[in-house]
Amino acid sequence: MKRTFLLLWSMLWCGVMAAQETFPVNGSHDERPRLFAFTNAHIVVKAGEVIRNGTLLVDGKRIAALGKNTSVPKGYVTIDLQGKFIYPSFIDAFSEYGQGKESANGQQGGGRRSQIFESTKKGAYGWNGAIRPEVAAKETFAVDGGKSEELRKIGFGAVQSVVRDGIARGSSVVATLADARENEVIILPDAGAHYSFSKGTAQTSYPTSLMGTIALLRQTYYDSQWYTKQHDEYNMSLEAFGRLQALPQFFEVDDVLDVLRADRIAKEFGTHYIIKTGGNEYQRLADVKATGASLIVPLVFPKVYDVEDPADARNVTLAQLKHWEMAPANAAMLEDAGIRFAISPIGLSHLRDFWTNLRLAVDNGLSPDYALRALTEIPADMLGVSDQLGTLAAGKLANFIIASDTLFKEGTIIYENWVQGKKFVATKVAVRDITGEYATTVPGVGAAHLFINDDDGKLTAHLKIGSDTAETKVTAARTGDLLSFSFNPKGQAGSTRISGYLADADPLELKGEVVQPDGTSAAWAASYAAPYTATAKQRAPKKKAVSEGEVIYPFIAYGNAVLPQAETVLIKNATVWTNEADGILEHTDVLLAGGKIKAVGQGLSGAGATVIDGTGKHVTPGIIDEHSHIAVSRGVNEGSHSVTAEVRIGDVVNSEDINIYRQLAGGVTTSHLLHGSANSIGGQSQLIKLRWGQNPEGLKFGANDGFIKFALGENVKQSNWGISGSRFPQTRMGVEQVYYDAFTRAKEYRARMEANDPTLRRDLTLDALVEILDKERFITCHSYVQSEINMLMHVGDSMGFQVNTFTHILEGYKVADKMASRQIAGASFADWWAYKMEVQEAIPYNAYLMHKQHVLTAINSDDAEMARRLNQEAAKAVKYGGVSEEEALKMVTLNPAKILHVDDRVGSIAPGKDADVVVWSDKPLSIYAKAEKTFVDGVKYWDIDADAAKQQALAAERARLIRKSLEAKSGGGVTQRPTAQPNMEYHCDTIGEVGELEDHMD
Repeated sequence: MKRTFLLLWSMLWCGVMAAQETFPVNGSHDERPRLFAFTNAHIVVKAGEVIRNGTLLVDGKRIAALGKNTSVPKGYVTIDLQGKFIYPSFIDAFSEYGQGKESANGQQGGGRRSQIFESTKKGAYGWNGAIRPEVAAKETFAVDGGKSEELRKIGFGAVQSVVRDGIARGSSVVATLADARENEVIILPDAGAHYSFSKGTAQTSYPTSLMGTIALLRQTYYDSQWYTKQHDEYNMSLEAFGRLQALPQFFEVDDVLDVLRADRIAKEFGTHYIIKTGGNEYQRLADVKATGASLIVPLVFPKVYDVEDPADARNVTLAQLKHWEMAPANAAMLEDAGIRFAISPIGLSHLRDFWTNLRLAVDNGLSPDYALRALTEIPADMLGVSDQLGTLAAGKLANFIIASDTLFKEGTIIYENWVQGKKFVATKVAVRDITGEYATTVPGVGAAHLFINDDDGKLTAHLKIGSDTAETKVTAARTGDLLSFSFNPKGQAGSTRISGYLADADPLELKGEVVQPDGTSAAWAASYAAPYTATAKQRAPKKKAVSEGEVIYPFIAYGNAVLPQAETVLIKNATVWTNEADGILEHTDVLLAGGKIKAVGQGLSGAGATVIDGTGKHVTPGIIDEHSHIAVSRGVNEGSHSVTAEVRIGDVVNSEDINIYRQLAGGVTTSHLLHGSANSIGGQSQLIKLRWGQNPEGLKFGANDGFIKFALGENVKQSNWGISGSRFPQTRMGVEQVYYDAFTRAKEYRARMEANDPTLRRDLTLDALVEILDKERFITCHSYVQSEINMLMHVGDSMGFQVNTFTHILEGYKVADKMASRQIAGASFADWWAYKMEVQEAIPYNAYLMHKQHVLTAINSDDAEMARRLNQEAAKAVKYGGVSEEEALKMVTLNPAKILHVDDRVGSIAPGKDADVVVWSDKPLSIYAKAEKTFVDGVKYWDIDADAAKQQALAAERARLIRKSLEAKSGGGVTQRPTAQPNMEYHCDTIGEVGELEDHMD
């Protein structure tokens, strides 16, 4: 047994910090000088710059001097550090420290059950409670002795304190973690302006969706610009919002796609956000780099999934397993990509995990130099306090760490953290040897003996439970007087974890807390019983959890490590359904090149082309779904107001939706993503191509007309919502009045625009309605019954707009003549009926009867599953009504292309059109037909043979990750039980976001 005695040394402390100038002193003044000289230290001025055996002088709160041969002036107390290391104290660039209950991130106000239309906050504030830029963190900041001690122990000396509540959150404050009055620790009272996509505690009903949140923030920017030019309204919120634009701008998100969304807002308004991220930026690294944004990255890694039970293993997705493995490599990948970022402990359940996770990030490739910069220089620069913090220099605040060795070396101990020239002990310098046998009782396990071998700070341990002579492996770690143990007793599922400390007792005593596998915790103690006897086999060194995985696009099952590219493809000798005047061509070739259909004919050739034998196959244009709700993030309805024309599905496209891949397998190449049907005038839609693996912007169709969702019927008047409050309208008559009112306001607004009225406030809701009046945006209307369809056509006639498409339109057969006379299209279900009162008169002949009346007719899905078989839905028009197969196919290809005004690019097979093509195994309307290959812009995004190989690879990857999870658990990793996370599939009537209780209107 080897015992190491560290040099016992002490320091003279001059008492309390000097009293503030403006505060009276009750008693005698204590103004002794606080002069300290730290000699023989390795001073890390900043990453990459070290003064060996140097001297650091501290005068009061600040560094007086530092250098290799710096002399110690008279009057300084000299502390010989004997080769220990001095580092700048860390800076947490994103913290809730000091805010107490004011910070409420993730708490959601409002909701459907109680509708509130204006802020309940009294005063001359803005109308929406989630927009609160008037909040100033400096006004609610309070020193928290317990929390500051926790942060100092892990190396932090200063923080940016943020009130994490709302969409526009007001200003933050930078403060040190000194144990002093707020007046003295605040070093930057207005540090930055803060934003998020979280509504927070606001009771205002709007917004209820992510797209509503983005629209509200966008409108607030415009309102702030308008506010500076008007003199009729005093609004403290808008005044504060404008004032805060001069500060650094910070935006909190929790997902990589939200990083991209925040950046789009920044670019729209000519600003730059420093983005606090969620830790999965590696999943879209090139896109994150392209934003040019600086990041604040949390070190929160998923716990190991407990997958010993195969039933539980089925509940964990590939994406979850891969993220568990790859999250610790996130920081290293950001560094390698040249993305500037700071590191924060924000989000950790226990601050004691910070160093474990930081060293794990270093093990996974993060360089120690960058790790230090990300904790010191970079956050100081982000916060505008580089003149005071971040490096060690004369004149800066005396915020520094004294450590036993280089910081990122295993076993290094932080002894002291000096903040504003005051010493705070993190770990006692004199470390007591704890080698021995300890008697203990572990809740949930019973009486046991714990054997500890403390070999120069390298702890090994094992446990004997009761009278059992078998040894239970224990993972042990020590940092100064802090201890941690974890083990898996035989026959017990999950890990038992102990967090302890060395009590000030003789004989030795260990105390702390034990957390059982079910999450319950209890007090724990162990008493020294006997000297250590080495009977246990020495454990092999713990294998470092280094990521072996690769990023796939999208980061879910069936993603690709490398995105497929367009190639020259020649499909030979197929039956080609052109949807052109040539009709169906037998024994015909199709040449795809440069993302376009190059030629259609017989005997074609193409240099370097990949040849597909189409003998016995059928080739059609890609299927177009006129009415879809796939690939939408966090809410398809903004149902809080009657008119929400300002919200945009394009803001919330979700590229990580498995339904994109599934629908490619059904021959779908284009989807029209619609807002839901909760309100009379919903949001703007987004046309996408199913380019599997591309980012949200890469999915967008591009250069196409804009559309917007209107709705009629039971959903709009809230027939079955079961809510309190009284959102207008409540009747079908009220729905009509909403339209008249909205377009009357839009006409007045347009007149002021045309008159160049300098007092006009830009209104994004009315902008969209003016686009409709100007035939720059087109209406798709959710509809069922004849009376309401007639009503909206009449309103359109009266107000000067036209409906482009009635969708669902299950009573379209009753009004087909009127639709045809106005050239209004119909996109219908094939045979849905009887699922609510207003569809009682639906018939399966609807599409045929509209088609017969020369209504441009399409078959739509409104359902992620139905979209996978739209070819079969179209076939129902053949069964019910005898429509020809060619015309039926057009109902899911050319007709929706015409409805969406993109038939010049898609919907048929003709030279010059986009190479959106499907190769079928049989006649495309047959129930036996399989889409064997699906091309979008000449890129093969679906291949039935490649899919079989993917399934095998997917199974192998899951097996590897499950094995790795089991190894991590057996090695003492903290586990979590998998919980099923079904893919969110929206319909017209879905209310709510993922993570909330989703409700459906009947």
